Amino acid sequence: MRLPTGAATRTHSFTLAFYAALTVSLSCLAPATRIDHQAKHLGLSRSLVQGTEFGHVIYQSADSSTAGPLHVYLEGDGTPWIGETRISSDPTPRRAYALELMALDSQPSAYIGRPCYHGEQKEEPCKPGLWTHQRYSSQVVDSLEATIRSVATERSDPGLILIGFSGGGVLAMLLADRLQDTRAVVTIASNLDIDAWTELHDYGPLTDSLNPAHQPPLPTAIRQFHLAGGKDTRVPPEIIEPTAGLQPDSQYRMYPDFDHTCCWTEIWPEILAEIAELPE
Repeated sequence: MRLPTGAATRTHSFTLAFYAALTVSLSCLAPATRIDHQAKHLGLSRSLVQGTEFGHVIYQSADSSTAGPLHVYLEGDGTPWIGETRISSDPTPRRAYALELMALDSQPSAYIGRPCYHGEQKEEPCKPGLWTHQRYSSQVVDSLEATIRSVATERSDPGLILIGFSGGGVLAMLLADRLQDTRAVVTIASNLDIDAWTELHDYGPLTDSLNPAHQPPLPTAIRQFHLAGGKDTRVPPEIIEPTAGLQPDSQYRMYPDFDHTCCWTEIWPEILAEIAELPE
C-alpha cells in the first residue's frame, strides 16, 4: 500500500484510518510480529542486515532503489522498562510511530530497526543494558552506522535524510556527522539533551550513552529540523529548544497543540514537501 508520488496528501486520511484499524486488529500479537504484519500490509519488504555485532531488522519501500536521497526512519525507545524498576524482556515498540510516518512517504525510504529490537533481543551479544542505560551508546550508534551504510551502498544516489521519532531523533543526531552523505536531519519530539531529560523525570542517568547536547555542532551543510509539541509532557519543548539552538542551519518548530504522539502524521506531508525542496 505504498503511495505513488504526489498521492500522499490526497490519501492522507485514508492511510491513517487504515493504519489505525490495522493496529487494533493486530493488538493481540507480540510487538515484533505485529510490526511485521503492518509492514507487509504497507507493501514494505523485510530483511535482516548485519551491523557491527548486531542484526538489524529493516523495512524498505519497493522504490527504495530509485533516484533521490534515501529517507532513513529511526524509531523511538519502545518499551525499555515495565513500570519504574522492571527491565522489559522485549524493547520493541508496541506502536511503531516512525513506521506510520514512513507510510506517508512516497520517496525512497527505509525503516532501520535498532539493535536487539524486533525479535532480536535474545541474540548474542544483546543484553538489557543496550535498551536501557546504554540505548544511545557508541556500541549502538556504531552498529546503526554500519547498517545504514550497507543499505545505502545499494543505491545510485548516496544522499541520506535521517528522520528520528523520540529517542530515534537522538540517534539521528549522533549518526549525522558519521554518515558523510547526510543532507538533513529531522527530529520529532526527541530528547536531544538526555541529561536534562532524565533529570526532569527523575530517571537514572543513561550511563555510557552519548548526549547530542554535548557533541560538537553538526556541519552547516546538514540542514536540521527539530519539531516539538507544546503539550508534550514526555519530551517538553524545553528539552529540545536549547540543543536545537546550538546547531547551525537549524530550524526549531513548536506546535502548541501537539503532544508526544499527536499529531505528527497530520503535518508530515508538509514536512516531506519541504525536504523535497532542499538543495542537493
